[in-house]
Amino acid sequence: MSNPQRTFLSGEQKAELILLLCARFEKHPSRHPGLAWKNVETRISSQPQKLWSLYQMESTGGEPDVTGYDEITGEYIFTDCSPESPKGRRSLCYDEQALHSRKENKPAGSIMGLAESMGINVLTEEQYRALQRFGPFDTKTSSWVVTPPEIRKLGGAIFGDYRYGQVFIYHNGADSYYGARGFRGMVRV
Repeated sequence: MSNPQRTFLSGEQKAELILLLCARFEKHPSRHPGLAWKNVETRISSQPQKLWSLYQMESTGGEPDVTGYDEITGEYIFTDCSPESPKGRRSLCYDEQALHSRKENKPAGSIMGLAESMGINVLTEEQYRALQRFGPFDTKTSSWVVTPPEIRKLGGAIFGDYRYGQVFIYHNGADSYYGARGFRGMVRV
Protein backbone atom coordinates (compact mmCIF):
# COMPACT_ATOMS: atom_id res chain seq x y z
CA MET A 1 0.00 0.00 0.00
CA SER A 2 1.58 3.28 -1.03
CA ASN A 3 1.23 6.30 1.16
CA PRO A 4 0.47 9.46 -0.84
CA GLN A 5 0.74 11.65 2.27
CA ARG A 6 3.69 13.92 2.85
CA THR A 7 6.25 12.08 4.93
CA PHE A 8 8.52 14.92 6.00
CA LEU A 9 8.19 17.80 8.42
CA SER A 10 8.84 21.47 7.94
CA GLY A 11 11.70 22.95 9.96
CA GLU A 12 9.18 24.56 12.31
CA GLN A 13 7.24 21.30 12.84
CA LYS A 14 10.47 19.42 13.51
CA ALA A 15 11.68 22.00 16.05
CA GLU A 16 8.31 22.06 17.87
CA LEU A 17 8.13 18.26 18.00
CA ILE A 18 11.67 17.91 19.33
CA LEU A 19 10.97 20.46 22.08
CA LEU A 20 7.78 18.66 23.03
CA LEU A 21 9.46 15.23 23.05
CA CYS A 22 12.34 16.62 25.13
CA ALA A 23 9.96 18.10 27.71
CA ARG A 24 8.07 14.79 27.99
CA PHE A 25 11.35 12.85 28.23
CA GLU A 26 12.52 15.06 31.09
CA LYS A 27 9.14 14.93 32.86
CA HIS A 28 9.07 11.11 32.96
CA PRO A 29 12.62 9.85 33.72
CA SER A 30 11.32 6.54 35.12
CA ARG A 31 10.34 5.50 31.58
CA HIS A 32 13.96 5.60 30.38
CA PRO A 33 16.48 5.35 33.25
CA GLY A 34 20.08 5.90 32.26
CA LEU A 35 19.28 7.39 28.85
CA ALA A 36 20.33 10.92 27.84
CA TRP A 37 18.10 13.18 25.76
CA LYS A 38 21.01 14.52 23.68
CA ASN A 39 21.63 10.99 22.32
CA VAL A 40 17.94 10.49 21.57
CA GLU A 41 17.73 13.87 19.82
CA THR A 42 20.79 13.13 17.69
CA ARG A 43 19.26 9.84 16.61
CA ILE A 44 15.77 11.14 15.79
CA SER A 45 17.08 14.26 14.05
CA SER A 46 18.98 12.10 11.59
CA GLN A 47 15.90 10.08 10.59
CA PRO A 48 13.25 12.31 9.02
CA GLN A 49 10.88 9.40 8.21
CA LYS A 50 10.86 8.28 11.86
CA LEU A 51 10.44 11.86 13.02
CA TRP A 52 7.41 12.10 10.74
CA SER A 53 6.00 8.93 12.37
CA LEU A 54 6.53 10.44 15.82
CA TYR A 55 4.71 13.55 14.63
CA GLN A 56 1.78 11.37 13.52
CA MET A 57 1.74 9.67 16.92
CA GLU A 58 1.71 13.06 18.64
CA SER A 59 -0.90 14.64 16.37
CA THR A 60 -3.35 11.78 16.99
CA GLY A 61 -3.00 12.10 20.77
CA GLY A 62 -0.50 9.34 21.52
CA GLU A 63 2.00 11.36 23.57
CA PRO A 64 5.00 9.25 22.46
CA ASP A 65 7.92 8.87 24.85
CA VAL A 66 11.06 6.76 25.03
CA THR A 67 10.28 3.51 26.85
CA GLY A 68 13.35 1.50 25.93
CA TYR A 69 16.68 1.21 24.18
CA ASP A 70 17.91 -1.71 22.08
CA GLU A 71 21.62 -2.09 22.80
CA ILE A 72 22.12 -4.37 19.81
CA THR A 73 20.65 -2.05 17.16
CA GLY A 74 21.16 1.26 18.97
CA GLU A 75 17.48 2.08 18.47
CA TYR A 76 15.35 4.04 20.91
CA ILE A 77 11.85 2.68 21.38
CA PHE A 78 9.05 5.27 21.44
CA THR A 79 5.65 4.12 22.69
CA ASP A 80 2.33 5.94 23.00
CA CYS A 81 2.11 7.01 26.65
CA SER A 82 -1.16 8.97 26.67
CA PRO A 83 -3.18 8.13 29.81
CA GLU A 84 -6.08 6.87 27.67
CA SER A 85 -6.17 5.32 24.22
CA PRO A 86 -5.19 8.06 21.71
CA LYS A 87 -8.27 10.12 20.80
CA GLY A 88 -7.34 10.48 17.14
CA ARG A 89 -7.21 6.70 16.71
CA ARG A 90 -10.54 5.53 18.13
CA SER A 91 -13.70 4.15 16.53
CA LEU A 92 -11.75 1.94 14.15
CA CYS A 93 -12.16 -1.78 13.49
CA TYR A 94 -9.18 -4.12 13.65
CA ASP A 95 -7.95 -4.56 10.06
CA GLU A 96 -8.84 -4.01 6.41
CA GLN A 97 -10.45 -7.46 6.12
CA ALA A 98 -12.78 -6.59 9.00
CA LEU A 99 -13.51 -3.18 7.48
CA HIS A 100 -14.48 -4.70 4.13
CA SER A 101 -16.63 -7.37 5.78
CA ARG A 102 -18.95 -4.78 7.35
CA LYS A 103 -22.04 -4.27 5.26
CA GLU A 104 -23.51 -1.36 7.26
CA ASN A 105 -22.25 1.37 9.57
CA LYS A 106 -18.64 1.02 8.52
CA PRO A 107 -16.05 2.82 10.64
CA ALA A 108 -13.72 5.34 9.02
CA GLY A 109 -10.94 2.76 8.83
CA SER A 110 -8.96 0.11 10.61
CA ILE A 111 -6.22 0.28 13.20
CA MET A 112 -3.85 -1.81 11.10
CA GLY A 113 -4.37 0.42 8.07
CA LEU A 114 -3.88 3.61 10.08
CA ALA A 115 -0.78 2.25 11.84
CA GLU A 116 0.75 1.35 8.49
CA SER A 117 0.02 4.81 7.07
CA MET A 118 1.65 6.38 10.15
CA GLY A 119 4.74 4.17 9.90
CA ILE A 120 4.25 2.65 13.37
CA ASN A 121 3.54 -0.79 14.81
CA VAL A 122 0.51 -1.69 16.89
CA LEU A 123 1.54 -2.98 20.32
CA THR A 124 1.53 -6.72 20.91
CA GLU A 125 -0.09 -8.08 24.07
CA GLU A 126 3.36 -8.46 25.62
CA GLN A 127 4.31 -4.86 24.75
CA TYR A 128 0.98 -3.61 26.09
CA ARG A 129 1.55 -5.38 29.39
CA ALA A 130 5.12 -4.03 29.54
CA LEU A 131 3.83 -0.48 28.98
CA GLN A 132 1.67 -0.81 32.09
CA ARG A 133 4.89 -0.82 34.20
CA PHE A 134 4.86 2.94 33.59
CA GLY A 135 1.08 3.32 33.96
CA PRO A 136 -1.66 2.67 34.60
CA PHE A 137 -2.92 3.30 31.06
CA ASP A 138 -6.43 2.83 29.65
CA THR A 139 -8.34 3.07 32.92
CA LYS A 140 -11.41 4.44 31.07
CA THR A 141 -10.69 3.32 27.50
CA SER A 142 -9.27 0.22 25.81
CA SER A 143 -6.73 -0.41 23.08
CA TRP A 144 -6.63 -3.02 20.33
CA VAL A 145 -3.44 -5.12 20.36
CA VAL A 146 -1.93 -7.37 17.70
CA THR A 147 -4.12 -10.45 17.49
CA PRO A 148 -2.70 -13.97 17.11
CA PRO A 149 -3.47 -15.40 13.63
CA GLU A 150 -5.50 -18.30 15.02
CA ILE A 151 -7.91 -15.86 16.71
CA ARG A 152 -8.03 -13.52 13.73
CA LYS A 153 -8.74 -16.43 11.37
CA LEU A 154 -11.92 -17.11 13.36
CA GLY A 155 -13.08 -13.48 13.03
CA GLY A 156 -11.91 -12.20 16.40
CA ALA A 157 -9.44 -9.63 17.64
CA ILE A 158 -8.10 -8.79 21.09
CA PHE A 159 -7.78 -5.61 23.11
CA GLY A 160 -6.61 -4.61 26.55
CA ASP A 161 -7.35 -2.19 29.35
CA TYR A 162 -6.42 -1.58 32.97
CA ARG A 163 -9.08 -2.12 35.63
CA TYR A 164 -9.10 -3.14 39.30
CA GLY A 165 -5.31 -2.87 39.54
CA GLN A 166 -4.46 -5.18 36.67
CA VAL A 167 -4.30 -5.54 32.91
CA PHE A 168 -7.14 -7.40 31.23
CA ILE A 169 -7.06 -8.78 27.69
CA TYR A 170 -10.45 -9.37 26.06
CA HIS A 171 -11.81 -10.37 22.68
CA ASN A 172 -14.30 -8.90 20.26
CA GLY A 173 -15.28 -9.34 16.65
CA ALA A 174 -12.56 -7.77 14.51
CA ASP A 175 -15.19 -5.72 12.68
CA SER A 176 -16.42 -4.04 15.88
CA TYR A 177 -15.49 -0.49 16.81
CA TYR A 178 -16.13 1.76 19.78
CA GLY A 179 -15.68 5.41 20.66
CA ALA A 180 -13.59 4.46 23.69
CA ARG A 181 -11.32 1.96 21.90
CA GLY A 182 -8.30 2.91 19.86
CA PHE A 183 -4.80 1.54 19.64
CA ARG A 184 -1.34 2.27 20.94
CA GLY A 185 1.71 2.10 18.76
CA MET A 186 5.45 2.13 18.87
CA VAL A 187 8.27 3.11 16.59
CA ARG A 188 11.93 2.21 16.82
CA VAL A 189 14.31 5.05 15.93
